[in-house]
Amino acid sequence: MATWGRLASVLRGAVRSPRSLRSPALRRAVGPGLFGCAVGTGLVLFYRQRADRRTLPFSVLAEEQKEPAAPQLSARRIRFNQFASVVYQDEPYMTPRDFLFSVMLEDVDRKLQKRMLTQQEVDRMLVSASKVGAGNDLFRTLGDNGLISYTEYLFLLTILTKPRTGFHIAFKMLDVDGNEQVDQKEFLKLKNIIGSSKKRIPVDGTEKPAEEGEHVNTTLQAYFFGKKGDNKLQYQEFRRFMENLQSEVQEMEFMQFSKGMDTMRREDFAEWLLHYTNEEDNDIYWENMRKKIPAGQSITFDEFKAFCLFTNNLEDFSFSLKLVIGANRPVGMAQFKRAVRIATGHDLSENVLDTVFKLFDMDGDNCLSHKEFIGVMKDRVLRGLRVQHQAGFSGYWKCVKRETLKGAQEALGDGRCPI
Repeated sequence: MATWGRLASVLRGAVRSPRSLRSPALRRAVGPGLFGCAVGTGLVLFYRQRADRRTLPFSVLAEEQKEPAAPQLSARRIRFNQFASVVYQDEPYMTPRDFLFSVMLEDVDRKLQKRMLTQQEVDRMLVSASKVGAGNDLFRTLGDNGLISYTEYLFLLTILTKPRTGFHIAFKMLDVDGNEQVDQKEFLKLKNIIGSSKKRIPVDGTEKPAEEGEHVNTTLQAYFFGKKGDNKLQYQEFRRFMENLQSEVQEMEFMQFSKGMDTMRREDFAEWLLHYTNEEDNDIYWENMRKKIPAGQSITFDEFKAFCLFTNNLEDFSFSLKLVIGANRPVGMAQFKRAVRIATGHDLSENVLDTVFKLFDMDGDNCLSHKEFIGVMKDRVLRGLRVQHQAGFSGYWKCVKRETLKGAQEALGDGRCPI
């Protein structure tokens, strides 16, 4: 121990004075210290090895029993199970009413148990579906009188969130005769191809692709092909179905946020935009709505529909915007209008454009961040089913960003971005 004390004392002095590194005192302290360290380490290793040899023949290592991990479900599968109100052949199914609620509401207040369907009840549902007429109130007319499988749920979500051009291409690929019609078997392929793009399988692959409903004649199949499934589906009929479904959901959402009125206030439109978003700047967006959007101005249903058409063409809009202004640059209103017209062939009203810019203008320069705006719109279109970023250290940077933006807004005042 005295040797270690002398070594520590000399080393402290050596740190203070580099010249002491060459002194005899240091060599006298370091030599015995290193020798003692080597001897001590050797003794420890010797006794440990001896103990291991003495106990090794009698040691039994028991393999730790691990319970099998529970299957991980995707966000869409969880949401489907949450809103599905009926069960048939041990599989959950949505009714048309359930589907409408799933795209309009964040949560469901389930007051009753899931309804167990018999074969006779399902047969009656299929007869009703085969006789119901086309229109933009199809799902409301059917109500709880129908079956929608998980795969069909994904398929219907895609109809609500994607442009129609992709459906026409997929339809033509299955139409081997070129007469723009498909039978039930070909339609099931189309449904699975389109629906599979919506499936998000976890990293460990525990959720298997859904195959329920392939052997069950559902409401959609009876509607398109009749109860026996021997009818043909024309593309124009399918296109009309897509347009009607989009119109039905848009009409219900408009009525929900306009409180049943013929027009929607601009603050109600802003609330609809932010309804499913979960971005780090949500607090700033809500503050912008309270401070910048004037009261007493309204948006019509036609203006609302035009904006919904724009959101279904976000990918084309994003590509058009990069052509107009380049990548990762702020977007002015004139550039925004031009990109929307390129992507959709339609214009957005001044009321809608002004609301969008006042809501998402982060620093008061009358420009939008392309990346952040697209992120918010994707949340809106996908109704909150996008994978969210992990929480953690990023919370600190969210706070820093928020305070920085507030300071920039005060400094810029009424600054304008270049056109």
